[in-house]
Formats: sequence, structure tokens, C-alpha cells
Amino acid sequence: MPSSDKKKLFLLDAMALIYRAHFAFSKNPRINSKGLNTGIMLGFTNTLLEVLEKQKPSHIAVAFDTAAPTFRHEQFEAYKANRQEQPEDIEVGIPWIKQIVSAFKIPVLELDGYEADDIIGTLAKKAEHRDFEIYMMTPDKDYGQLVDKHIFLYKPAFMGNSVDIMGPKEVCEKWGIENPDQVRDILGLMGDSVDNIPGIPGIGEKTAKKLLGEYGTIEELLKNTDKLKGKQKENVENFGQQGLLSKELATIKQDVPIDFDPKDLVYDGPDEEKLKTLFGELEFRTLTKRVFGESLKKPKVKVDEQLGLFTGAEEEEEDDSPETSPISAPSELDSIYSLAHDYHKMDNLEVIEELVEFLGRQDEFCFDTETTDLDPNKAELVGLSFSYVPGEAFYIPTPKDQEETKKLLEPLRKVFENEKIIKIGQNVKYDVLVLKNYGIDVKGKLYDTMLAHYLIEPEGKHNMDWLAEHYLNYKPVSIESLIGKKGKSQGNMRDVEVDKVVEYASEDADITLQLKNKLNPDLKKSGLEKLFYEVETPLIPVLAVMEFEGVKIDKDSLAELSKALEKESKEIEKKVYEIAGVEFNLSSPKQLGEVLFKKLELDPKAKKTKTGQYATGEEVLSKLANKHEIAQAILDYRELVKLKSTYVDALPALINPKTGRIHTSYNQTVAATGRLSSTNPNLQNIPIRTERGREIRKAFVPRDKDHVILAADYSQIELRIMAAFAKDQSMTDAFKSGRDIHATTAAKIFQVPLEEVTAEMRRKAKTANFGIIYGISPFGLSQRLNISRTEAKEIIDAYFKEFPAVKEYMDACIKKAQKVEYVETILGRRRYLRDINSRNATMRGFSERNAINAPIQGSAADMIKVAMINVHQWMKNENLKSKMILQVHDELVFDAHKDEVDKLKKEIPKIMAEALPIEVPMEVEVGTGKDWLEAH
Repeated sequence: MPSSDKKKLFLLDAMALIYRAHFAFSKNPRINSKGLNTGIMLGFTNTLLEVLEKQKPSHIAVAFDTAAPTFRHEQFEAYKANRQEQPEDIEVGIPWIKQIVSAFKIPVLELDGYEADDIIGTLAKKAEHRDFEIYMMTPDKDYGQLVDKHIFLYKPAFMGNSVDIMGPKEVCEKWGIENPDQVRDILGLMGDSVDNIPGIPGIGEKTAKKLLGEYGTIEELLKNTDKLKGKQKENVENFGQQGLLSKELATIKQDVPIDFDPKDLVYDGPDEEKLKTLFGELEFRTLTKRVFGESLKKPKVKVDEQLGLFTGAEEEEEDDSPETSPISAPSELDSIYSLAHDYHKMDNLEVIEELVEFLGRQDEFCFDTETTDLDPNKAELVGLSFSYVPGEAFYIPTPKDQEETKKLLEPLRKVFENEKIIKIGQNVKYDVLVLKNYGIDVKGKLYDTMLAHYLIEPEGKHNMDWLAEHYLNYKPVSIESLIGKKGKSQGNMRDVEVDKVVEYASEDADITLQLKNKLNPDLKKSGLEKLFYEVETPLIPVLAVMEFEGVKIDKDSLAELSKALEKESKEIEKKVYEIAGVEFNLSSPKQLGEVLFKKLELDPKAKKTKTGQYATGEEVLSKLANKHEIAQAILDYRELVKLKSTYVDALPALINPKTGRIHTSYNQTVAATGRLSSTNPNLQNIPIRTERGREIRKAFVPRDKDHVILAADYSQIELRIMAAFAKDQSMTDAFKSGRDIHATTAAKIFQVPLEEVTAEMRRKAKTANFGIIYGISPFGLSQRLNISRTEAKEIIDAYFKEFPAVKEYMDACIKKAQKVEYVETILGRRRYLRDINSRNATMRGFSERNAINAPIQGSAADMIKVAMINVHQWMKNENLKSKMILQVHDELVFDAHKDEVDKLKKEIPKIMAEALPIEVPMEVEVGTGKDWLEAH
């Protein structure tokens, strides 16, 4: 292991760390006010700081690749040829990172003709003889070949994994080799797809280790090919020289013409002025505080005497904290321990009534519940916190006995049910539901900070900890610090000392209030206020009522279906064994792959996974289904097994013992499209395409004999929206006249009269209709229809010829998105497309498809949300006994009282069809039945 008394040299592989930062932030980009994506700059700087702070190197340097070709390109023209063009955020970020490194007064090392690993390899070997402990900081496995007694591979922490420091012992154990130099042989044998190093065909990591265990090197292996057998012998003999070339390409140079002068690499701290300027331009508020150690103490918040419950502002405290040196003693984010605050325990009726008096005077207040469970329908209330002035909050602990808690909360009813006061919360639906279970209805307008941020940055993180750090430079108290880490041993808030809960819970309300004040200007700036205040927040109480009501499940129906699925899956399993001529574990992808591709030889070009076994996923089997009956049988078997385990056997376990019903949880902030998602159970995934899948819906039944299930479903909502957006006259006329849109499309693209359209033509047209919305390619259409790519292209070309307005709409969507880097729905919901101008074809293509589809899919989401709000309000105004209980895709499901069915059938389709103004008429199909399947 490393020695503590040697000089410590850290050599960082810049590009490897930059790409790591790129992937870490690719789904959650950090865009500053100037529109600059600062994710890789932030990720790289955090990694650099981690080393400087924790490892305290005496010497350090950062090595970069250059754009010039290297000697490896001269040896092998295809070297790294597979790599896509460099993503824009990396191209833009590299100059910034070089400036940051220079501002830390750390040398930037680069040399045309050589890669960063060659520079690092050369310096590491030179430094080894100068009394240094050397750490090569990179996630790149190739560096294992350089590891020695005083040279270590330092793999930084990433995605939950801790730092990994590897010496010779660890490298050899990882690769199953005798000395680190054999890493070159491993890579030479198995190749490296990242760098397009070919290796020897048919040799993966496992085989490479075995061969090196016997022969030591590729050179020795080639001398002993007579001892090999079969295909392996043939491959090694035919591709042996390719293996040697691959080994050479994977070999890190140790003789780069670069000097090693320790004085040049000494680290003695940053150039503060330069670094502050850079951090300011990049808007790195948190890093500025971390590096330059601002005062930890802050003035106490002065509470307004008129509104504050406890009057009398305190004097500001003087900051007498010692000067902290940059890097070596960084200050943390602000926290409950560094910022002054006034958090109070309200543990008797007298002070609670006084709090209610002050809350009643507010235009808005923030509240939060502390409970024993994440499921609001199972949760017991532990306490409530309130805040209406930043820096001040109040916590009411509640007893375990539910009736006692109800008595304690009774004074709060008048403020919770006061419709003039706005109630603020983070994921406020949860708190509304908890209180509903204690007999309190939260009325009036709601403001959810999680929802606000979701609209501002749909694909970002929305949890309070992340928002607090990003917007307030603040780190909230961790829930795990109170109840322990997730798992069986985790406690709940009921077990925590009340005074600790006071601080934690009060902080939640205080910080959420402050977040509301920070997020509101961004909502306004992005033109999202109407969507937020008129759609998303009014939907919260609607969803809360639906979740509270739940849906009844027929356990006997599911038990019968479970037996039937078990029997049917066993029969298919037996059939598969008969076709295969051998019994095996049908649930084992490895054994299945061996049977399909070795024994039955269904595909001589069968793909393998990274682990070396044959790929047997749904896509692979679907392609084989028309060629061999065993593939379709396996797909049928998998469907039945999944239905049984995921739904049929799982649903009864989700029945709430108190209510006897299933209460799914609807999520407004998960899908970037604006669609609702649901969990426990995920109702959006309940199958509808197959007969067996549809049978699950038979188990969803009315609450009692006085009700039936009523289902109202938008018909072809996305196609209708596309026709309206594209202003295509043919499609619009078809929808207005009630003609079959798929048959109409088929008649046009196949150039036949409507009455001569065959079922096959209609099927192809239907697939094209829905595929066009998602920017389907000829290849994609050919896969879905199992036709040639040529025929698929002809269908798409004919489609655009007959519906030119659709093509014009699609092109216009992409063109507009390229200008502003986002698209919008009818109501202004945004989907950001920051890769729409990327030179990387894959990333650009994905964004272009979203540019076409997101406005359509998002507008459909907006429409059904508005419909839900309007239906809920109408049912409430009419004082109906019926309840809206489910929303799945484009469908609303009701527990309909038998006396109200006719009224519901008349009004609900009308309300849904008129939810949003659109030129193409919306059609809503309504059905009733003794269960959901019959109603649908």
C-alpha cells in the first residue's frame, strides 16, 4: 500500500475525467443564466477539489489529449474510428477546464502525437525513481499496466462507488494475472470497443485470462497454437498478428519526449483572483464558498414584529471565525449549524391557538408533515411544521393516538380550510393526503415547489435537498441522520427525540418557503405561470381525492387468473423443451442463448452481451419469431410469467388493510412529457395489447352493488392533435366526418379507393400513422411491420407525399427547436432539447424526434389534466355520489353510482372533448360494466 512519508504526485487524465463528468450531467444539465452548459466544468472541478482537499498532493499535473493524430493512428488507421464526434458540452468546456486548472496553478501537460496516458505513463516512471508515490487519476482500465510498487491507479468516486486505489496486487486480482504488464496482453486478446482496438475474434475477458494463465503472453500463445482446438485455434492462428497489433495499440508509452522537473509540479494553492473570476463567470456559487471559505456565521434573521409569533429581534452576531485557508480547510454549504434561525416547539393548545391566529393573518404559509411511512394512506402523523417568515418556523408534535391527534389539530382546521390562504409545500399532495386521513381537508390554492421546478427544468432533479443546494447554497439535515440508512434496520420519526425533530421538520418548512420565493421569478420568466396555476396545482387536490378513494380489487378473480397463467406457462415451457430437444432453465438468458444459437443455430451472426453470453432480449426474439416457432413460444412464456409475477400475484399484496382497496400514487414530476405516472402499483403499465394482459382489468371492480365501472377514453388523441398542429386538410376532414383515419391513410398511401383497403394495408397505415409522430425511420418501420427497409421507405415517402402538411409541420418543429433549443405544448409546457444542434448524429436524432413528438404528447397530457380538473369540479358542483378513481394513459375510470350513469355518460365525454380549444374534434368513447375490462 502507499507510503505516507514520500512525496505525493497526482497525475490526472483530463479527457477521461471530462467524459465522466459529461455522462454524469447528461441527463441533468447545469445551464447558467448565459445559457452555458457548465456540467463538465462543475464535475471536473469537484473531482479536482476532492483530490486537493482529501489527498493533499505535494505535486500535481493534468494531462490532456490534443487534436493531432498520434502514432497509434499511423499504426492502425481505424484506431478510435468508432467514436462519435465530441459532444458540444465537452468541446465548449475544455478551454474552460484548462483555464480552471491554470487558475489552480496546476500545470497543463499536452504534446502532439501522444495521448494523455502516454504523458502520464512517462512521468510516472520517471517520478518513481525520484522518491515519489505516484497516483494516476483516471477511470481508464488501461493504466493498470503501469502500476508498480510506488505507482497506483486512483479511480475516483463515481455514481455511489467509493474511491478505488489499485496497486500491483489489486490489478492482478482484478484481471486474474500474475503481473500488471499482462494488462497489455489482456487488452490485445479481447480488444477494446471504446478505442476500436480489434483483439482476436471470439476471445472475451474470461478466455483471455485463461489463455494468459497458461501461456503468459500473446507472443507465447502464438508459439503454442498447436495446443489449441477448434474455432479458437483457427481464430488465434488467423488473427494472431492482429492480437499483437492490438497489444501494441494498448501499450502506454513510457518514453514520451517530456521532461520531469519536480519543481514545476509543486502545488501551493490557487491564484485566488483568477479562480474567483472564473467561478463568477460560470456562476459556481457553491464552489466559490467551498474554496474561499466565507464566514460560517451569518446574522440572525430579523422577524417582523407585527407578524412574528415571538416578538423581539435579536442583535446581529459578530463574525469572529478564524481565517480559513483555501482548499485545505474549505467551508461547507450553509446549513442549520451555520445559519441563525428561530425554530419553535408548539406542544400545547395555548401556543397552537396563538400560532393559528398568526397563520390566519397571512396571504400564504408553508407547511410540512412528519410521518411514519412514505405511503400517505398508511402513514401516522408524528408532527406538523409551519413557516411564513424566512428563518422562522414552528413545529407541533402529535401523539401516537389518532383521536388525540385529531383533537390537537382541530384549531388548525380553520386555516387549512380557509380558501383565501395559499398553502405552500414540497410534494404537497402527500401532506394533503395525510391530513385528509385525519379528517382535515386542505382547501384553497396550493403551491408545490417540486412541481414549480419540474416545469422550469422537466428533466432535472426536484427533491428538496437538491433544490436547496442549487438555489439557496444550503444543505438540509439528512433524514438518515435521524432514523438511519434505508433498510430493515431503519427507524421512523416516531422514535426520534422530539427536540431533534423540531429542528429537522421546521427546517423543511422554512427552506421550502424560501425555495418558493426563488422559483417564482423563473416560472414567470419562462412563461409557465398559467400552466402552473391553472393546470398543475389545481390538479393536486384532484389526484389526492383519487388516491384517497382508491379502487376495489377482486382477489378471487386474480387467484383464478394466477392458476390459469401458471398452467398455461407450464404448457408453453413443455412445448419449448420439445422443440429444443433438451430441458434447460428457460429463465436463464445464458442457457437460453446456448440452446438458440449453439444447439439450434438460429442465427450465425447472433450478438453477444458485454459479459460474453448471447443476447436473448425481446428485440432479438421478436426478429426470430417469424423464422422459428421456438422464439414466439419463449416470448409468450415470458409474457405470462411477467403478468403473473408483476400484476396478478402482486396486486393483492398492495391492498390497504384499513380500506380494503388499492391506492396508487400519481406522480406529476416524473415524465418530462407532462404525462402522469403512477407507482404502487404502476397502473400506466397494465397491459392492454394482449388478451391475457387485458384480463387483469377484470379484477378492477366497483366498490359495491350500487356502483358500476365507467371508463371514458380519448380516441386517437395524439393523431388528432397532430392533424390540428399540421393543419392537414385530409386528416382534419377524415376526423370531422368520422371516417376511419387508418383506412383513410391507407387509401391515400397505397393509391386505392377507401372500400378496397385491405386489413393488411390498414395495419401498415396505422403503424405509419403512430410511428410518424415519433419520427420513425424506414429501418424502424421495417422492424415493426416485418417488411423490407425498401418497402418501409416507400410507405413513408408516400405518406409525406399524400400528407405534405405533416412533413412541413415536422420540419418546422425541428427548425424552431434549433433556434430556441426547446419546444412547447398548447399551454406552454416546455421540453428542452439542448442536443438539437449537436454534431453527434445519435444525440441530434433523438432531439429531433422529441421536437416532433413532445408538443403532441405534451398537449395530450395537458388536455387530460384539464379534463380531470373540470370533471372533478363538475362532479363536486353536482354533489354526485360517483367518484373518479383512475387515470391511465388517455382514459379516466369512475366508480359510477347506478342512479348517475346516464348523467355521467352524457356530460363526461363533453367535458373531456372540450378541455382544450383545438380545430380537430376530439372523440371520447364511454363504456360501463361490472369490471374495468367490460367497461373498456
